[in-house]
Amino acid sequence: MAQAYDDGYIYYPGLTAFPVTLGHEFAGEIVEVGSQAINKRTGKLYEVGEPVTVEEMVWCGECKPCCDGYPNHCERLQEIGFSIDGAYAEYIAVPAKLCWSLKKLEQKYDDIFKIGSLVEPTSVAYNAVIERGGGIRPGENVVILGAGPIGLAAVKILKTAGAAICIVSEPEENRASLAKKLGADYVINPLKEDFVEATKLYTDNEGAALYLEATGLPDIVTDDIQNAIWECKSVNSTVVIVARTEQKMPVCGEYFQVRRARIVGSQGHSGHGNFPNVINCMATGMDLTPIITKEISLNEVPEHLKLLQTDKENCKISIKIS
Repeated sequence: MAQAYDDGYIYYPGLTAFPVTLGHEFAGEIVEVGSQAINKRTGKLYEVGEPVTVEEMVWCGECKPCCDGYPNHCERLQEIGFSIDGAYAEYIAVPAKLCWSLKKLEQKYDDIFKIGSLVEPTSVAYNAVIERGGGIRPGENVVILGAGPIGLAAVKILKTAGAAICIVSEPEENRASLAKKLGADYVINPLKEDFVEATKLYTDNEGAALYLEATGLPDIVTDDIQNAIWECKSVNSTVVIVARTEQKMPVCGEYFQVRRARIVGSQGHSGHGNFPNVINCMATGMDLTPIITKEISLNEVPEHLKLLQTDKENCKISIKIS
């Protein structure tokens, strides 16, 4: 969540460098390859015309976090669309190490670039609930706070992984509807319902094995999560923090000690097989395209960036460059 100021600046806790061309969730067709542009799956050069999606996090592969297997925490990290120029353009040059082929999707989807543009945000959700959160056993319950693109992707991932009851907390009607469409069993409007009591009711007081904070409002929702953990019978729950925000979250250590619960943070999407696993899931039917509620041209971007500040109808707006 970025806070806007009167002078035009924003507060965003992640990496930024202005001015920069935006656009970090994208897919496209290769038009030129260098002599070292190796496809990680085949060991051969990428081909001109090959459809690919691209990791947004430009990790160096040489610093200690990278060498330890944590590319999302690279000490020399650059981010496409945040600190270096992004994909709101007709062409973009990227390192081959960040590319992943979308050929597997050709038989399943008519528009592989549309679904391909969702690999990045879906991988953020995958990294959060599977890699960092540890995943779930089929039959366990999950709770997701916030039905933005990451929360919605987490719904689909966790239901694909075998979640029994998936509860989403979301006050906005259109996004609540999308959550149901993507597989949520129940949607709580926290402005009208008691979150804890609804969670107890829908899970037969079992609670959830995994809670995902995807609202960007930890100072508000953390009490709900902690109280649900405390009042439900579930032991050994995991709370994953994926939304980026400046606010601090209030924590009661007693609740986590008694219930053997834990809090983990999740940043990024790179490494750990995230991108290829998400592509494999999509190739076998995990369709995230309902998240895209509108498609526009590149020329329409400026006006829609302004509209997004007040737009409650759309979830994700996709840009199609013909």
